[in-house]
Amino acid sequence: MKRTRRSAQGRGARIGLLTVSETARILGVSPSTLRLWESVGLVTPARSNGRYRLYSPELLEVLKRIKYLRDVKQLNLPGIRQVLGSTATPKSTNQSRPTDLGPKLRRLRKRTGLGVVEAAKKAKISAGFLSAIELSRANPSVATLQRLAASYGTTVLDFFDLPKQSSHLVRPRDRRAIQTASGVRIELLSIGARQLESQLFRVQPGAGSDGSYSHQGEEFIYMISGALELWLDELHCHTLNQGDSFWFESTVGHRWYNPSSEEAVLLWVNTPPTF
Repeated sequence: MKRTRRSAQGRGARIGLLTVSETARILGVSPSTLRLWESVGLVTPARSNGRYRLYSPELLEVLKRIKYLRDVKQLNLPGIRQVLGSTATPKSTNQSRPTDLGPKLRRLRKRTGLGVVEAAKKAKISAGFLSAIELSRANPSVATLQRLAASYGTTVLDFFDLPKQSSHLVRPRDRRAIQTASGVRIELLSIGARQLESQLFRVQPGAGSDGSYSHQGEEFIYMISGALELWLDELHCHTLNQGDSFWFESTVGHRWYNPSSEEAVLLWVNTPPTF
């Protein structure tokens, strides 16, 4: 039995996943606490073939947020669930299914001639995690997608299966979209525009970029509904509510998430299209 456990844990480590003990040690909590958070539906770790719990780097970020809400905000489990909503884990998203981006990312990497190790280093993630993403065993966050796209000399636009011809008119039924497992849906509002990139973001409660990223250009946000917490260079925090508009330089490191219990819907424009 011990041999099986070591084998399962070894496989998890090779694809960038963490075991219960490793995750507990990083967070400074007990394994029983992790099992409690799972039992009440806050997280759902992956399972190895031997049924051992495995935690992805993105799920680790969710766990860090749960610990922050418990220790700093002094929230109980129902309060934490309300803040996180139903998207604290890849299995608990809205009705839209996550987009399988692994094959696309593999093609983009090979097109640039980069190996897994070199590409992962450029994107500031582990080679094991990148391999897991390409094999559809792990789900990239918005921040990871942006960094990978930049590493491959392209933008997130390449993930939308764009038509060959541009279109001045895009009807709602024709919008191309990508959906992350953490609960972020990005709908493309313009096809073929050369100087701007306009998108509709739908961010579920507790979901967000799961990391900071930066690129060239400027960005404009208009909040249609809900709330969004936006951090710039980890120094300035701005909470945007319905009707608010906000712009900033894209070269500033930025991360964001929905701190409310309702879906956030926002218009997000990048110029030039470098996201």
